[in-house]
Amino acid sequence: MKTNIEKWDVEDEGFWKSTGKKIATRNLWASIPALLLAFSVWIMWGVLVKYMKEFGFTFGMTEGLVPGSDSYIAALAEVNNLYYTLPAIAGLAGATLRLPNSFLISLGGGRNVVFVTTALLLIPAIGTGIALSDINSPYMLFAAMALLSGFGGGNFSSSMSNISFFFPKRMQGYALGMNAGLGNLGVGAMQFLIPIVVKVALFGGTVGAIATAKGAPFEGFQNAAWLWVPLIALATLGAFFGMNNVSTGTPSLPSTSQGVSKTFYMLVLGLIAAGLGAFMLIGIPWGDFGMKNASMWIVLPVVIIVAVLLMKHATPKEIKGNLKKQFSILGDKHNWIMTIIYTMTFGSFIGYSMVFPKLAQDIFVYSNPLDPEWANPNAPNIMLWAFWGPVFGALIRPVGGILADKFNSGAKVTMWSTIFQIIAALAVAYFVIEARDSATPEDYWWPFFTAFMVLFLTTGIGNGSTFRSIPYIFSKEKAGPVLGWTAAIAAYGAFIIPKVFGQQVKAGHAEYALYGFAVYYLICLILNWWYYQGPKREFDNP
Repeated sequence: MKTNIEKWDVEDEGFWKSTGKKIATRNLWASIPALLLAFSVWIMWGVLVKYMKEFGFTFGMTEGLVPGSDSYIAALAEVNNLYYTLPAIAGLAGATLRLPNSFLISLGGGRNVVFVTTALLLIPAIGTGIALSDINSPYMLFAAMALLSGFGGGNFSSSMSNISFFFPKRMQGYALGMNAGLGNLGVGAMQFLIPIVVKVALFGGTVGAIATAKGAPFEGFQNAAWLWVPLIALATLGAFFGMNNVSTGTPSLPSTSQGVSKTFYMLVLGLIAAGLGAFMLIGIPWGDFGMKNASMWIVLPVVIIVAVLLMKHATPKEIKGNLKKQFSILGDKHNWIMTIIYTMTFGSFIGYSMVFPKLAQDIFVYSNPLDPEWANPNAPNIMLWAFWGPVFGALIRPVGGILADKFNSGAKVTMWSTIFQIIAALAVAYFVIEARDSATPEDYWWPFFTAFMVLFLTTGIGNGSTFRSIPYIFSKEKAGPVLGWTAAIAAYGAFIIPKVFGQQVKAGHAEYALYGFAVYYLICLILNWWYYQGPKREFDNP
């Protein structure tokens, strides 16, 4: 099989039927498992922190303190806030690494990029497995692994951009929906598998951990990370031997070594920016300046600006010319409009996937703010149900794309999904209040869970419909980079949502976070109508 394909014209019906369809399908089905595992490694922190609380990981912050004392309770509250910080660091890194990933296909070639970015997942998988094997592992080790798990988050932009070049415009909704939807299924698969494998002593018990968690035996917490290592190895081989580089995506087709080196270089630039953000987040004493709750809004723009500047000015001369063409999308108004709208859908999906298990645990299990160690004996088994949200959101995503194709408009489908997304967010907020104010919060679990599932479903439908709109708004040359850019910025939802919920849970009113998100969704609804549906629309229901 030829790795580099120079003649690639899928808009030609004859070429598509005779040659293109078979190659495109093979690349799609090699891409999907790689992306699924990328999401599993990136988002696993949302589940890990839930178990870290049950296993008693306190990062040494309670050492020497008297259990039950005010200082002890305050330390536990701060530890709980740090739990939310780990998925936030992963979210920040994953989103930041999407920025270089947005432009990687044009530089390194789809097959080369997917191979490298999938292989890099082995680093955080192995490192996190080592960290989880000892209850005394320091917080900074976990923070470093959360940062490196951002490789998995970054992969989405290059993966989606790559697949867009393999399929004709009329099949973009299907192709992108399948790649993103089944790739996103990695979140649900991870949340389903981790509760199973932590009960089995595959690699030995976790040193120093309590023997049980909620009455169930746990033998190998570190399995939650080691589980992915053999699967990643197989997906890496699948990408290397089963994928292609095509000329429409990569005008100057590189050799394998050239493609790999360019990919590594650009990812290092993204990792520098992400590392700076992580340091700012946890290394600067924001509380001393009275800015602890505002730190994320300073860190976020700094990281984005640094990442963009590094890519514009710290790249080799041969890459700069190509990047200049790619960065032309930043001057396009509709790139920013679609970025805002897509952040509403994917940003919410990935952020809620990060935070749902821990948020549900704080509301229904550890529901006594005066005693952080007290566990509600009647609480639901959170992990028995938590994986359904990401599964629903992922599986419905191709439906969003298919519906958009059927009605010949992504904007129409996005409008309705946004309306129900607003309603669902407000419903979740209502049941959060009811559970918090009740002596038996478990009575509100099912209404809370149902409303949250609707929230996941609506974000998933919007994922697919919004991505379908992009190829109809932008030229073929711009559509790929725009797909990558919007996905990059939207992924910061995995950083913002855990941080916002962590702050609001600590303050005692998690519903405030949902009110803020609902207002944001309303703004997106107005933008979608004004530019793509209303009487002054600039594109007619793309």
